[in-house]
Amino acid sequence: MAYDQGLAERVRTLLEEHPDFHEKQMFGGLCFLLSGKMCCGVVKDELMVRVGAARHAEALKQPHARPMDFTGTPLNGFIFVSPDGVEADVDLEFWVTQGVAVARAVAVLPPKPVKRARPTAKRAKPAKSNTKRKAKR
Repeated sequence: MAYDQGLAERVRTLLEEHPDFHEKQMFGGLCFLLSGKMCCGVVKDELMVRVGAARHAEALKQPHARPMDFTGTPLNGFIFVSPDGVEADVDLEFWVTQGVAVARAVAVLPPKPVKRARPTAKRAKPAKSNTKRKAKR
């Protein structure tokens, strides 16, 4: 899928001051990450912003904001902002700042432990009997 290159460049300009900033293609668009945590992105012609679960309802009350329903089910903590909502640089900066704040607040989780294969238990052989069986004839 194509995404709005102009909007992506405007977001990039706002985030370049962060040394831990990088980009990654995701969700059919371009996502912007800080220390590996997504803060915002551009999908088609809309800005996708990570606002966090605590501020999700409040963010949806803002003009031009709607739930991020990429898969058909709204994703809590993420919103889409229409092109009209980021036309002015001050509005774009507001939303990007929201995403940066949430990405910075996300706790750095410890890496998941490596799963090791369980040792397989050897099947016990049946004990030998001292009695001899009669052979079938």
